Amino acid sequence: MSLATLADVLQPALKGGYAVGGLVTLGWEDMRAFVRAAEAEDCPVILQAGPGCRAHTPLPVLGKMFRHLAEEASVPVVAHLDHGYTFEDCRQALDSGFTSLMFDGSRKPLQQNIDETAAIAEMAHKAGISCEGEIGFVGYDNGEESLGTDPGEAANFARDTGVDAMAISCGNVHLQKDQSGGLDAARIAAVQALTDVPLVIHGGSGVPATQRRSLAQTTNICKFNIGTELRMAFGAALRMAVNKDPDRFDRVEILKDTHDPVMEATRAILRNLRTSSV
Repeated sequence: MSLATLADVLQPALKGGYAVGGLVTLGWEDMRAFVRAAEAEDCPVILQAGPGCRAHTPLPVLGKMFRHLAEEASVPVVAHLDHGYTFEDCRQALDSGFTSLMFDGSRKPLQQNIDETAAIAEMAHKAGISCEGEIGFVGYDNGEESLGTDPGEAANFARDTGVDAMAISCGNVHLQKDQSGGLDAARIAAVQALTDVPLVIHGGSGVPATQRRSLAQTTNICKFNIGTELRMAFGAALRMAVNKDPDRFDRVEILKDTHDPVMEATRAILRNLRTSSV
């Protein structure tokens, strides 16, 4: 079995100067391709069930899917709840076999975020699993604006919650379809100067690959969440699979054709986070 907690994979990354991919899943086809890519690159992987995924597939089912893939994998696999918004979200994920809980209280007042995150971290740690929290709201491309993380607040948050990883807002946004953005290196350095907890970047698809690689090697950023970039790869592969044979109707046969393109796109992302060249 290669089931791992978030701390299991991020602490070696923190010491080794690399980052682990937190890959946002939507279904069996992409999560299986993500694990196969990690095996091909001989690196750990974090399978993430976000709100969109949970709206489509119940958490108990996702937990079984993640754990099955982990048990068959030759590399560490983390079963991670992404953007749990309530204590009940996190409790259900824990009961469903997840090994990492991400509680997102970033829209809430600072002390409320600290108190609620600390309670979830305590629950997770009592169960022997990990907890990620978020300080500083990360917005959405062409939507809600990000609110940059205050370094002093981040230090208090890390100290008072006991989280195993801390997501920060430093120029990153969710759902960006290109890599025209970039992260605020000065803000990252200021946060890192006040805390030694592994840092997480949500909205990693919008960060240029060269900056992702550089920050993985030179900062405490140990996890980049990648969703949009891989959903675009899946969508392109699916369109090609559907269009190449108008008479084909069996969805299993059609979906098989998405595996290799998604796996190769994932391999490139994972390799970039661990090596000096793409």
